[in-house]
Amino acid sequence: MKIAIVCYPTFGGSGVVATELGLALSRRGHEVHFVTYKQPVRLETISSNICFHEVNVPEYPLFHYQPYELALSSKLVNVIRKYEIELLHVHYAIPHAYAGYMAKKMLEEEGIHIPMVTTLHGTDITLVGNHPFYKPAVTFSINNSDHVTSVSTSLKEDTLKFFDIKKEINVIPNFIDVSKFQQKKFTDCQREMMAGRDEKIITHVSNFRKVKRIDDVVKIFNEVQKKVSARLMMVGEGPERKTAEELVQKFGIQDKVLFLGESNEIDKILCFSDLFLLPSETESFGLAALEAMVHSVPVISSNSGGLPEVNIHGVSGYLHDVGDVESMAQSAISILEDNSVLDKFKRQAGETAGNFDINKIVPMYEALYDKALVKA
Repeated sequence: MKIAIVCYPTFGGSGVVATELGLALSRRGHEVHFVTYKQPVRLETISSNICFHEVNVPEYPLFHYQPYELALSSKLVNVIRKYEIELLHVHYAIPHAYAGYMAKKMLEEEGIHIPMVTTLHGTDITLVGNHPFYKPAVTFSINNSDHVTSVSTSLKEDTLKFFDIKKEINVIPNFIDVSKFQQKKFTDCQREMMAGRDEKIITHVSNFRKVKRIDDVVKIFNEVQKKVSARLMMVGEGPERKTAEELVQKFGIQDKVLFLGESNEIDKILCFSDLFLLPSETESFGLAALEAMVHSVPVISSNSGGLPEVNIHGVSGYLHDVGDVESMAQSAISILEDNSVLDKFKRQAGETAGNFDINKIVPMYEALYDKALVKA
């Protein structure tokens, strides 16, 4: 099957999932073409089964904002026509589904009918898509997709709640390649670069936006470090980093908190982590939690959005109400202060991550592709 994938090429969850899906599909014999404005961060190699097509947006003084959707639609038409693409899979309703629909209509005038699958990831629905400026376009794009998927039941319910959707939405959860992480080995001396032998390592990874409640991460850690010798690894960049750094200064815990910025060594950091904090306002799925769990790192998270579908309370970690810093800190301490309890949660976190193994999820997409091609 020849598949074109459109996604954001960034560190964000949707781009990571789309790229990993494309790589997995290529390993299963499909020809995959990524179409976006730069090479996705997880797309390390191009092979005979994987191609990358860059979308260039010419600058023109007339435009205050450069028309990326138009450039993307035109690029899709050219790629689909030239490489005889059979199916288009767009990740994010806006602007990708909208641009994909325009490409479909242009191709139909040439007698080319290509099915489009749209995957909803979260922000395109709950934050951006529900804005009055975008809502009509998002609704139109979803309803004019041939098939629609969401990464969690929670996101599906939100989509049906906020939009007038006529299409069936299939829940296909995010996934992780369990075998890839089992193969990675790191030495203890690498761990000691981050923390002392007797210190526990607590980690947070995100884009440091308000929705991630970065201040709660620092507040939780501040309570934990009073009871357990520990260090906090803050991985990522974003608008809330400065606020977090100021809070660390206020608590006087600068020597126990490391801000590592955006990192390509997240696997190494998680490999040595003992606990992961994700107290977000909401998460459509919680891919960061899953990536921690596959490294056998238990998770303390909020119970909103799709997180309860990933982090199982009392098994892979604990869930608490948004903003309940005290309860999250107490749960973290209960796991960390007893090594036998920590070992149990580490094992259970790894086992839970196995439910989302790539080999269980990718066939769900393939089945949907087959269904779309039959109708086309």
